[in-house]
Amino acid sequence: MLKFTNYNIVFREVPDEVTLAINISNCPNRCQGCHSPYLWENVGDVLNSDSLASLLTKYNNAITCVCFMGGDAEPDNVEQLAVFTRKSTNNQVKIAWYSGKQRFPAACSLLNFDYIKLGPYMETFGGLDSPKTNQRFYKVIDGEMVDATQLFLSDYKL
Repeated sequence: MLKFTNYNIVFREVPDEVTLAINISNCPNRCQGCHSPYLWENVGDVLNSDSLASLLTKYNNAITCVCFMGGDAEPDNVEQLAVFTRKSTNNQVKIAWYSGKQRFPAACSLLNFDYIKLGPYMETFGGLDSPKTNQRFYKVIDGEMVDATQLFLSDYKL
């Protein structure tokens, strides 16, 4: 059972989108230097189709994307919520998933997502806005992941 601790409307997690970012707890990755170690614990409110429907209703006209921030302990449930989001918004809202895993789960379908971030956070490499990052941000086009990490570097200054 997925749980979420909080959510926010953000502008940088998915370039060119106004995103409802939902922070999912019970993260199994435990990255050193994690900016949100409180998400390691299995805490928060249940994230299911009912709670997600409530958020989608509340922010329907304000967002262009929903981003599941985590959920690596239960990828099948993240995918079910992605499918629910597609159906309940009539494909009007894009869907992103930020995962700390190295690979997209084999049991999940890329067709249920528009954006995928993969890779654990490693302090020495920095996040997506670092030119040394080990993480990758992909746009899903025709069921294939196309690397779009460079979108985070456009504002980068040395």
